[in-house]
Amino acid sequence: MRPRTAGSIRSSFWTCDSCRSSLSKRRVAQQPTHSVKRPLSSSQRLYRGKLPDTPARTRFAPSPTGNLHLGSIRTALFNYLLARKTKGQFLLRLEDTDQKRTLPVPKRSYIKIFSGLVYNGMKVGPVVGGPFGPYRQSERLHSYQAHLKGLVQSGHAYHCFCTPERLDELNRRRHDLGLELGYDRKCAAIDPEQAHDRAVAGEAHVVRFRAPDRWPRYNDLVFGNSGHGDKGNKKLYSDAPVWEDAILLKRDGFPTYHWANVCDDHDMNITHVVRGSEWMSSTPLHVAMYEAKSWKPPIYAHVPLLVDSNKQKLSKRNFDIDIASYQVRGIFKEALINFTALLGWSHQGKNDVFNLQELEEAFDLKITKGNTIVAFGKLQYLQEQHARRRISAGGEPFEQMIRDVSVALLERFGAGKVVNLVGKRDLRDVVANMLQADSLPYRSAAEFAEQCSIFAEVPRLSKPDVKDVELHKELSVAASTLTLVPDAEWTYQTHAESLKQLDFAKGPDADTADRKKWKTELYHYLRWALLDGARGPSMPHIMAILGRDICVERIARAAKETRLATQTESNASSRPDVTTTAFKSAAWPPTSP
Repeated sequence: MRPRTAGSIRSSFWTCDSCRSSLSKRRVAQQPTHSVKRPLSSSQRLYRGKLPDTPARTRFAPSPTGNLHLGSIRTALFNYLLARKTKGQFLLRLEDTDQKRTLPVPKRSYIKIFSGLVYNGMKVGPVVGGPFGPYRQSERLHSYQAHLKGLVQSGHAYHCFCTPERLDELNRRRHDLGLELGYDRKCAAIDPEQAHDRAVAGEAHVVRFRAPDRWPRYNDLVFGNSGHGDKGNKKLYSDAPVWEDAILLKRDGFPTYHWANVCDDHDMNITHVVRGSEWMSSTPLHVAMYEAKSWKPPIYAHVPLLVDSNKQKLSKRNFDIDIASYQVRGIFKEALINFTALLGWSHQGKNDVFNLQELEEAFDLKITKGNTIVAFGKLQYLQEQHARRRISAGGEPFEQMIRDVSVALLERFGAGKVVNLVGKRDLRDVVANMLQADSLPYRSAAEFAEQCSIFAEVPRLSKPDVKDVELHKELSVAASTLTLVPDAEWTYQTHAESLKQLDFAKGPDADTADRKKWKTELYHYLRWALLDGARGPSMPHIMAILGRDICVERIARAAKETRLATQTESNASSRPDVTTTAFKSAAWPPTSP
């Protein structure tokens, strides 16, 4: 469960670690002297970022009040990685005690949250059963009430029978006077036995925590020594004191988030809690509750907020950061988990590309304290990098890409054009060749299919601009020679080797520079013949994707156009330098082989 704060999301530019560091130093230098924080003591520096020496038992405790979002995944991921790094255990717990905001189908929401974690590759907890269950707060009410009974008996909590109307009036009057809001402890003066009898008799009430004289401080794995250490009362005027006596049990019999959270973490032996820095203001209250029960609190690590380019907190209700939307758009789970891990985490390596196993090995708690700007351009980059990894490794992830692109091609171009391209070949092999092409970045199946239009659409061949008849004849013959490769050997590797060996320059004694220039002319000729000069992958990849039948047909068409052009060209008395551009076309930009 997260605080009820609103925000918005906008795309932004990725801010690299060095730039963030530079900007941070600049901001500190510009601050007035009184706002610069004191340096940490040596003990605080050692404590901050330190991984536990024993297995950490962590948890992810979302509420079923909406879709799983980016901030939730990051919280879950950091808890998961901490547990895996220390050979501990990661649990999933559903916090559904807020009956006003809980969805009417919490079981379905629970499954959706669990599926979201599994989609991102995390090995989740026990989620049903187990020695510390149940793992749904609405099924643990007896535990909260039992723990609360002891807290009331010790005097750290008390029954409050004030009506909502009285509390509203109290706050209204204090607001009008410009005083801080709080509770005046009217019901704290009621005799405990009398209060107990009234509660048992069914009188509407809540149970409040008696705030300590001073809130405790705590050591945070990210922020070091933390907590405000302020007094528990807000006594601005001697005759009008109020206290921060938080409600533990609501009028409907359900615990508040604070009390349920503390009880569950204790009962489930949670040793470490990683959560958003928006909870830092509540942590002294939680620690005070542990101390009141003589329980050992977990060790906290608060991570910075996720913000947009305008420094506004990302909204949980914004569809753009709903995890399901990434899945629908075809974002790889390893790309999303990689992107999420980099939001505030400063790793020691030079490469930002990690799969989940690599993250488990590299993870530490060196997390920045400043709010993290989410730049979705980085996600596109990581998607391309993980696509290359899938293609290189092969296996089921690569086969899934092939299936997704096959569907996208059929949806984009229709069965007729796809069949014309594939011919007698297997669609799976054609798409595999497309994915293995070196110049086609992959962001999604639909976007990749759009890039493949140069293969699905038959180009109109532009007229060649012939200036060197003999050179054009040589190029036409060379291109035709490449079509002699049989179907069984029509592969990228075959054409890469054939093009490497082709040498029509000036015989075996020709100058190396002349050979290179001549081959450049050949590549230009082939790109014109096969794609009318369109930009695309390397020539061996193009020939493998188009297949033998299409290449033979288009090279023959190009040879015919070349013959017609050379017949109308004036007879030349001598051959010009081979560096003369063989073909010029508006649709033919200069391109490397």
